[in-house]
Amino acid sequence: MATTDPFAGERLKESPFHPRQAPMNLRDAWSSWNGFKFADYYYDTVYEYFCIRNFCGTYDICPMQKYLVTGADALAMLDRMVTRDLGKLKTDRVTYCCWCTDEGRMIDDGTIFRLDEDRFMLTCGSPCIAWLRKSMIGFDDVAVRDVTEETAGLSLQGPTACTVLKTLGLDGIETLKPFGIQRFPFHGDTLMVSRTGFTGGLGYELWIPAPLALTLWDALYEAGGDYGIHPYGEAATNMARLEAGFIMPYMEFSEALKTVNYQHDQSPFELGLDWLVDFRKPHFNGRAALLAERERGPRYRLTKLDIEGNKVAEDAILYNNRRCSRQVGYITSAMWSPAAKANIALAMIETRYLEGDIWAEIYYPKELRPIRKMARCTVRDKPFWSGPGARQTPPPAT
Repeated sequence: MATTDPFAGERLKESPFHPRQAPMNLRDAWSSWNGFKFADYYYDTVYEYFCIRNFCGTYDICPMQKYLVTGADALAMLDRMVTRDLGKLKTDRVTYCCWCTDEGRMIDDGTIFRLDEDRFMLTCGSPCIAWLRKSMIGFDDVAVRDVTEETAGLSLQGPTACTVLKTLGLDGIETLKPFGIQRFPFHGDTLMVSRTGFTGGLGYELWIPAPLALTLWDALYEAGGDYGIHPYGEAATNMARLEAGFIMPYMEFSEALKTVNYQHDQSPFELGLDWLVDFRKPHFNGRAALLAERERGPRYRLTKLDIEGNKVAEDAILYNNRRCSRQVGYITSAMWSPAAKANIALAMIETRYLEGDIWAEIYYPKELRPIRKMARCTVRDKPFWSGPGARQTPPPAT
């Protein structure tokens, strides 16, 4: 006798790649992302991190929100919505961008793919369809369609990634430049490949109609068998992106439309994204507020820190001296970096204190007891780690 599941609407959806990922998730370590069942890790976080850095790994980006924006007014609408000048974006290119409220506070960041003259794909970490529909007001010829569930996405990151794709039969993939797009015939359809990623090293993202997801997975893992291919989850991703100095929502920034407390959200200037804000454009959402902020300077600034010692400064408070006389900021993300061999962190620091001493108040457990330590911090200007193949075309041979 058939029964109705009373919790059907609350259960997590499964990615098109889930039938292959589930048997490989030896620890059954799942979390959720946008209503999808999503791997936190498969076997061991550090092991998966080293797969990314030394070989290659796959990361399921099917839960990432994907919107197809089309029509003669598509470019004008998106260009008004985001802070970056999309008029410079050529066909078959990708750009990183962010979009803000009228108060200049960041709603989200993401990537925009220019697929054709009047056809774009926007990807972002959180649902954005309501904001896109509001942004369409005043434009006659533009349509937005959520293609998240019909488009499967798989990130392939690591130094052997290009070799794996060549073994898969993607002729000419080695000529693809960073933030470029190429298309290849695949089992009667089209596989789109972008040279993009979130690890700071060589990487690609593969986009395929969802019904061909498992076919792609099987072919990719067969091609990568001799090149160390392995799946990795959110925990290893977080390690790699922090070494690269990339921001993460709900760690470095709170999405403005979901933030309750006044100014507990952030602006692009506070996040060090000045280069994404183009005031040469005549108008975009938040322009006036951001222009005023540029003139007076942001109150906080996201800052890269080297921290003395090896005790990770997770959730640490920052002070202007060892005696903790004045709080000057807080840590947003922290880790011991295997690649940089350093204790690293990203932190929000009041700009007026950036030139002075910075100390982190770190708490860590020792045999069930909390231990307090003060550690000196040094400001870093560059990413903690950058892969040798991140920008090189063709990538280094492996």
